[in-house]
Parts: sequence; structure tokens; C-alpha cells
Amino acid sequence: MKKIIIIFILCIPLHLFAADDFYPFETPVEQNRFAALTSQLRCLVCQNQNLAESNAALAVDLRQQIYQHIQQGQSDKQIIDYLVERYGNFILYRPPFVAATWGLWLGPLVFLLVGIVCLLFYIRKTATSTRSNNFEDKV
Repeated sequence: MKKIIIIFILCIPLHLFAADDFYPFETPVEQNRFAALTSQLRCLVCQNQNLAESNAALAVDLRQQIYQHIQQGQSDKQIIDYLVERYGNFILYRPPFVAATWGLWLGPLVFLLVGIVCLLFYIRKTATSTRSNNFEDKV
């Protein structure tokens, strides 16, 4: 009997328990805009999910705000500008290249260059010590 109950529970699709929001749009274009905007904006609570994937309360609120802005006829740029003004560049998955985000954009390149320089010094030091050890062995 327990096996039957376990099999029954495992057969229930888990997405039935997900908290989905349903927004009625007048045109498929508006629905596609909503999907694109919510997928390119970061959830401020989860930080590793976009607004479309997140079930956090703030993400639900932000999706509602985006829906309302679309219904008011605002462009994607106006909606994104509003959210950036309110929450900062962190809400964007691709923040702009400005002085405040230089470390974000250039940091990986700097770490890569430092790593290459350290590797070259290590190789040079190892090669020099190997040569000196070989010279001492011959003498």
C-alpha cells in the first residue's frame, strides 16, 4: 500500500504546486515583451534567478509593476529605466559600462592577466633553478 501511495505522489507533476502568475494581455506582442523583460531582469532577493523564474514576493511585485507599465503603453526602455532608477544597476543582468561597474566588467580580465604573469614568473623561476641544479651536478 505504501508503494502505491509513493508511486502516486511521484506521478503528480511538481509544476502544479508552483506559484504562477497569470497576466491577461491583449496581444501576443505584449505577452512576448513581458516575457522578455522578466527574463532579462534579475530578482533582487534570489540574485541568481531572473524575475520570470523567481517566486519571491518582491519578484511577484516587480512582475506586477512590469505588467502595469506595459498596460500603460510604456516602452521597454522606459520600464527598464524606471526599474534601474528605483533599484539600481544590480537589477540588470548586463549592467552598463560606467565608472561604477568597471570592476565588474574589467575584474575578470585583470585576474586573468595577474594569473598569467604569476604563471610566467613561476615557470621562469623553475627553469632557472633547474638549470643551476644541472650545472652544479656537472661540476
